[in-house]
Amino acid sequence: MRCVTLLFISLFAGTMYAQEIKGVVTYQTKTTMDLSRFSRDGQQMSEQRKKQIMERMKNFLEKEFTLTFTKNESFYKEEEKLATPGQGGGRWGGGFTQGGIYKNVDQNTYAQENNMFGKVFLIKDTINNLEWELVKESKMIGQYPVFKAVATRNIEQNIWSRMGRRARDAQKARKKEDDTLKTANTDDEEAEKSEPKTEAIIAWYTPMIPASHGPDEFGGLPGLILELNTSNTTILCTKVVLNPKEEIAIEVPEKGKEVTKAEYQKIVDEKAKEMSERYGGQNRRGGGGGRGRFGG
Repeated sequence: MRCVTLLFISLFAGTMYAQEIKGVVTYQTKTTMDLSRFSRDGQQMSEQRKKQIMERMKNFLEKEFTLTFTKNESFYKEEEKLATPGQGGGRWGGGFTQGGIYKNVDQNTYAQENNMFGKVFLIKDTINNLEWELVKESKMIGQYPVFKAVATRNIEQNIWSRMGRRARDAQKARKKEDDTLKTANTDDEEAEKSEPKTEAIIAWYTPMIPASHGPDEFGGLPGLILELNTSNTTILCTKVVLNPKEEIAIEVPEKGKEVTKAEYQKIVDEKAKEMSERYGGQNRRGGGGGRGRFGG
């Protein structure tokens, strides 16, 4: 039965390729946050405070994206929505906006426009697909049979996690300078050592849509990715429109200072250092900021 199913999918996929497949896919994403490490004056955050923060950040942690694609090109972007009263990313989201992701698998090119505190960067590089291992496991997502693929990648830090690391480094430096804190505990240091450096990625792709695309920066599989799971994020396809009557328009980012991914990450790290020093200075003057701003 499984062989018959695979044969049918292969024949169907070949037909779709012959038709120059194109479409628009909608994804829902949900990200979880570990708030157990955030504290103020050595006190762990209360459960009530955690719930309040998660509710305020719901629009930041739960989003909707669309992937517009042809056989060779794709553009993945977030769908804008109005924040409900009392919700929003607060200081987490202010001043930093990630643009849509453009990929051309035929030319092996990648482009994205990011706005960092008023300055626009055009990140251009080659596509960096993961080394997927195809697994003999399948299930259904809607009307599509999907197959499992797994991979491992290094955990990339965004500007906020880099700020947290910089703040911890600055705190350690201050402890070394202060003779009265020579015996300070090493909880942060131990926590940092235990932080995972890699994460497992699980993707579910369907050969019935033979386009080597997927959500975010993921792709490179023999079919469209309909579901993807990282260590803290789930991305799930909720709608597929294939070969719509309307013309498919693939956006190509063009604005901003052109940089590579490596150059951009260096800029992010430098900005994180600047911001953590600024907020760290506010902490020393009693102005809040740093990790303690989440306490409660």
